[in-house]
Amino acid sequence: MSDNGAVDLELDRAHSARMYDYYLGGTTNFPADREAAARAISAFPSILSTARINRRFMHRSVRFLARRGMRQFLDIGTGIPTSPNVHEVAQREVPEAHVVYTDNDPIVLAHARALLHSHPAGRTAYAEADVTDPEALLAAEEIRTTLDFTRPIALSLNALLHFVTDDEHDAHDIVERLKSALPSGSTLAIAHVTTEFDPEGIARLTTAYRAAGTPGQARTRAEIARFFAGWQLLDPGITPSHEWRPDPAEQSGNVTNKEAACYVGVARKP
Repeated sequence: MSDNGAVDLELDRAHSARMYDYYLGGTTNFPADREAAARAISAFPSILSTARINRRFMHRSVRFLARRGMRQFLDIGTGIPTSPNVHEVAQREVPEAHVVYTDNDPIVLAHARALLHSHPAGRTAYAEADVTDPEALLAAEEIRTTLDFTRPIALSLNALLHFVTDDEHDAHDIVERLKSALPSGSTLAIAHVTTEFDPEGIARLTTAYRAAGTPGQARTRAEIARFFAGWQLLDPGITPSHEWRPDPAEQSGNVTNKEAACYVGVARKP
């Protein structure tokens, strides 16, 4: 915020949220974002497909969990709203679902109203919070007044943790602190860039993001599996993003692991 209360969107600097919006075909991006996105695409040409494949995993996992009885969703690292968002997918299945979005980016805050058009039977809220301070995040009033922490909550960390680098924070410790706050029956969905399918391409992509001001860290399958420690992975376990309960209508059979570039999984707290 500036001194007069206005949100500084820093339009002269590239932001990962607006770059992701560009990959998804959105319009909330500016020259600095498009220039950085062009460098990322040059470094890793599959990134347009990667972003869209990952977004489809989010849709499938939310739909799956809503159909399995989940009524509360906490989406951390929301990014710029791109319809259909979590609440639209969940409330299509369960109109009474409660959904809270969180992000630490003022750009997302400026567009958060798009996330708040809840089904009348349900509820949505937005909290400005940072995953690297999980205690403060979980204490946010918008979260505590929208979600009931005595009932299961579906936690989504979609395309977020690869922006939490080991040289600044302990990503696994952060996730454990979030998991410990959730009751039995809660779920955790993660999508995370991996080094395993195209090590050289991902290294180039990481360099391009760092040059744009956003450090990142891809991880191995074993490192990603650690985020689910102590929870029961739901079938089919940890898979490339396009292989997790694929929707036949998506025709994902032509997608390669290199294009997907992410491992994903959904687990349940015993």
